Amino acid sequence: MTMTSMTGHHMRLTALAMTMLLPSAGTSIANVALPTLAVEFGASSQDVQWVVIAYLLATTTIIVAAGRLGDMLGRRRILLIGIALFGAASAAAALAPSLWPLVAARAAQGLGSAIMMALAVAGVGDLVPKHRAGAAMGLLGSVSAVGTALGPSLGGALIAVSGWQAVFSCLALLAAATLVLGLLAFPRDRHPAGARIELDIPGIGSLAISLGAFALVTTLEVDLQSALLLAAVALVAVIAFVMIERSATAPLVQLGELRNRPLSAGLVAIGLISIIMMSTLVVSPFYLAHVLDLDPFATGLVMSVGPAVAALTGVPAGRVVDRIGGPRVSFIGLGGVIIGAALMVLLPAAAGVPGYIAALSSITAGYALFQSANNTSIMSGAAGDRRGAVSGLLALARNLGLISGASVMGAIFAGTSQLAIAGLPAGAEVGMRMTFLVATLIALAATMVTFWGTRRPVDPTPHS
Repeated sequence: MTMTSMTGHHMRLTALAMTMLLPSAGTSIANVALPTLAVEFGASSQDVQWVVIAYLLATTTIIVAAGRLGDMLGRRRILLIGIALFGAASAAAALAPSLWPLVAARAAQGLGSAIMMALAVAGVGDLVPKHRAGAAMGLLGSVSAVGTALGPSLGGALIAVSGWQAVFSCLALLAAATLVLGLLAFPRDRHPAGARIELDIPGIGSLAISLGAFALVTTLEVDLQSALLLAAVALVAVIAFVMIERSATAPLVQLGELRNRPLSAGLVAIGLISIIMMSTLVVSPFYLAHVLDLDPFATGLVMSVGPAVAALTGVPAGRVVDRIGGPRVSFIGLGGVIIGAALMVLLPAAAGVPGYIAALSSITAGYALFQSANNTSIMSGAAGDRRGAVSGLLALARNLGLISGASVMGAIFAGTSQLAIAGLPAGAEVGMRMTFLVATLIALAATMVTFWGTRRPVDPTPHS
């Protein structure tokens, strides 16, 4: 490889990495601003939560459509539009005069985020040689972890120095730099001029309704009647989506793809493992504060070990995938997640912070290994004209796992903690153990699903 081609390769990887960093940071950076926004706009804590929910809803509902749009109109073109939209929405958020314009800007920011998340992963297949795909996937995983970890600390520092507007101004500047880099680094699309474009509008609409209803029921504190209504809406919309896709001439999701064993198993497995990853974020603060008696600063410092381990593991994990193949690395990673989750259950509180860090490191390193291997395996099997849609499905499965983990595992922790408090002083410890007992079972289920996905189907034809 010549020096010029090496420079171009590194430039493309840097542009892809920045494209993954922005939506990851955008997810977490606004959370730390919520108390300040509530005071600034005189809003209730429930209303100000929409700053986070709007972003999450927009990202989740449109991510598959964003990937498919890139397949049809050109992934470079749509990716650059997504970066520009994210940057413009960030600038609008910084200039918002009141809460609801800010919420609208965050929704637009979420649309840009969906495009970037879907097409950054798809871009690996377009821009990176196949023998380097694992390393590139590992890099994107590392950058995603860095963005998630960096968001709260960077946001807190910006608010302390310049106010909440600086949070969104910073994202706008980063998006502008990423847009310039993308214009220079990404090669032009090869789509023929005048190619016919067919958008599956009914499919996009029904999927967006189902995902939106699901996201609302899992993120909002609603009464039972409202929850059942939203669940019913989601179910009806899913049924409508399947019926639409069966008859669509240019379906958003080719249902036949989901009969592909490695693809369907990979999507289910990443969703399950994402539930466990969210458990470490939702449950750990209570355990560290109430059982290990750490102050908020120490709690945040200990929790930052997880993203740090994931960030450091991502690129080496990808290189191992390139060397020995995705399936082996998937099982190694799943083994790490199982061991870490089991340690969370079995280690006594006397093991203290070192015991917790050991368990968390095993989970997050295992997750980084599994994600690199799983993403590489799925995307290497995707057809060139379907990479965007498949990447969107992959990101959707991960997001649904994170959303489900926040609600389901949070509910398990809350319920078991309250039951334990009646008879035991350390309710949070019991809640932690029960939550990660469930997480261990989920990791075992993900391993079984992955084993099923990597097995070759039995040839039904009898041999003479």
